[in-house]
Amino acid sequence: MAVVYVTLKVMPTGPDVDLNSVFEGVSEKIREFVDENHKQSQMLKEEEPIGFGLKALKITFAMDESIGSTEELENNIKEVPDVESVDVIEVRRALG
Repeated sequence: MAVVYVTLKVMPTGPDVDLNSVFEGVSEKIREFVDENHKQSQMLKEEEPIGFGLKALKITFAMDESIGSTEELENNIKEVPDVESVDVIEVRRALG
């Protein structure tokens, strides 16, 4: 099957949240979700300013297309402390 790159937008509960600890919790959930071939793949982390000191965390990772929907992953990420919401903002199929 093909590899897809998924980008999630994770909103913290407030501007004082430590985004590094949120990233650690979210990346752990992602590694539990993806297939064996992509468990050790590097994840791209980006902070996006929203306003009034609040920043969203954008995380891009690879997974096998055969896994299908990310709904289960999104629900698991919502259980991470200090996570208000999570949305899939992009899914791209890898070429090559």
